[in-house]
Amino acid sequence: MAPERIVLRYSNDTADKPIIYKLVKDYDLIVNILKASINPHKEGTLVLELIGERYAEGIDYLRSQGISVHPLAQEVVRNNDKCTHCGACIVHCPTKALYVERPSMEVKFNEDECVVCLSCLKVCPVKAMEVRL
Repeated sequence: MAPERIVLRYSNDTADKPIIYKLVKDYDLIVNILKASINPHKEGTLVLELIGERYAEGIDYLRSQGISVHPLAQEVVRNNDKCTHCGACIVHCPTKALYVERPSMEVKFNEDECVVCLSCLKVCPVKAMEVRL
């Protein structure tokens, strides 16, 4: 059984709930947090990988708590024709999916490590990083 990648969006009234604990303890799910962010208003986003036999029950629990659940349906790709290997994207990649290969000093992209945070899209000066739906 392969892990499912999902995006959770929650409001300030659900930010203080122990949702990850409940997924692990009550639904016996394996949780890998790929990205987490919360704004000053306590609204946030979690990108997770979930795996387990009670996956559907865990998703139902999240929705019952007012948390929106969406599959991670988009992916980031690099347009190699546009990329100049400037490295501007590397420091903004939280998972190190973008990195410099030495000694060639070429920017490499490991799609399997990407959590679709879209940080690289915002900083790429030549728009070589693109979203594919």
